[in-house]
Amino acid sequence: MRMEADVPLGAFLSGGVDSSTIVALMQEQSSRKVRTFSIGFAEDAFNEANFARAVAKHLGTDHTELSVSARDALDLIPRLPEIWDEPFSDSSQLPTYFLCCLTRRSVTVSLSGDGGDELFAGYDRYAITARIWRLLALLPRPLRRPTAAVLRSPRAAAFLQGTLAILPRTLQTEHLADRLPKLAELLDVDSFGDLYRRMISHWNEPDRIVLNSSEPRTVFAESSPTFDDPRQDMMYWDTLTYLPDDILTKLDRASMAVSLEARVPFLDHRLVEYSWRLPMHAKVRARRTKLPLRQILYRYVPPQLVDRPKMGFGVPIHQWLTGPLREWADSLLNVRRMYEDGFLDPARVLSAWEEFKSGKRRWHAQIWDILMFQAWWERNRESPVAAPTKTIRAWPGVRGAQPALRLACLRDADPVFHPVDEAPAAAMRRAQEQALRGGDCHRPRTRRTGRTAPRAPRR
Repeated sequence: MRMEADVPLGAFLSGGVDSSTIVALMQEQSSRKVRTFSIGFAEDAFNEANFARAVAKHLGTDHTELSVSARDALDLIPRLPEIWDEPFSDSSQLPTYFLCCLTRRSVTVSLSGDGGDELFAGYDRYAITARIWRLLALLPRPLRRPTAAVLRSPRAAAFLQGTLAILPRTLQTEHLADRLPKLAELLDVDSFGDLYRRMISHWNEPDRIVLNSSEPRTVFAESSPTFDDPRQDMMYWDTLTYLPDDILTKLDRASMAVSLEARVPFLDHRLVEYSWRLPMHAKVRARRTKLPLRQILYRYVPPQLVDRPKMGFGVPIHQWLTGPLREWADSLLNVRRMYEDGFLDPARVLSAWEEFKSGKRRWHAQIWDILMFQAWWERNRESPVAAPTKTIRAWPGVRGAQPALRLACLRDADPVFHPVDEAPAAAMRRAQEQALRGGDCHRPRTRRTGRTAPRAPRR
């Protein structure tokens, strides 16, 4: 049913279990080669193009791939506030848009593998969070806060880093300066919902960054699922928040920006209902997730082509912010601009930015949150709709993975603008947008098996 279309049809392919399953079933039912599309990066840690190419070759699809660079991202950044129409800060928005651009050059409808992780327990964080919750039960509550205070101390990271330096490299732990404060936050929780909220949030105390604000209640406090397995609780919360407010919002905005219809077969209501009737042992066994999908996929693709650690759809934002995007970020994190706008605490923001640039902390995700808000506000500061008032009130919700104004991820309310402080000076506006290259879609380097991809029509 999802393949019915009067226009050319294709599919996104990352080479992972979800998208490969969709493409394998499409190819089985199609009398011609299915058109598949994937994105790659020069940085190996983020590049799935090789895996997608191997799966496409095995299934015999008509495959097209595109390599995205930091230069391509910099050219796209001025359009992000326009495309998402809100401060949306899931950095995978960049490759998602480029993938939709690439796909739209050849087809009008594309199938996506989104939803498989939420339905069949595919995220690594499910097992990790459940394990942490079991370990927390072994530590008496009166000892948790003192232990957390010790872990937050910079001296603790320096001491442990020096101690571990004498051990073999395989036993050393990277980024202790980031891991220890995060562990301290997890020790100071009152419920499993609070633990999971902290696991998935970038800023656990957003009111320390957003001036004159307080964080509204979230679904983690208002909803109390009663599943026997904590992994089901997390799947339930993600289905209510992360899936619609991040994953599907990201896909919908990116695809509609280039007039591409994106379909999500896994979210057919019959499949959703079936997946929730399955017990957890039918979905996960011996750390192997998404068992039902794997059992189907292995009929068409050898396990060695798809069995690998989950990569996600991430981008090398850390490397980009310390390299090609640094000047752009510096311009948006101007101290005087933040002070006059009155939304964010300039001292805390600049402290995080300096620690990130110096290599002391890996604040790239948190910095991207703030940059996406700053970029959105830079574009809309003179809009009548966004005209500042003297109302002092926190934002009740912004869709996105880690939206900057709320500075905490996974919220389910619609975006409503309520500024938090006095009117800013209008003189700080800068001409940030650069002239984009012709057409809706940039054309970075493409690689295609078969014929050359056609150029997108100009408007």
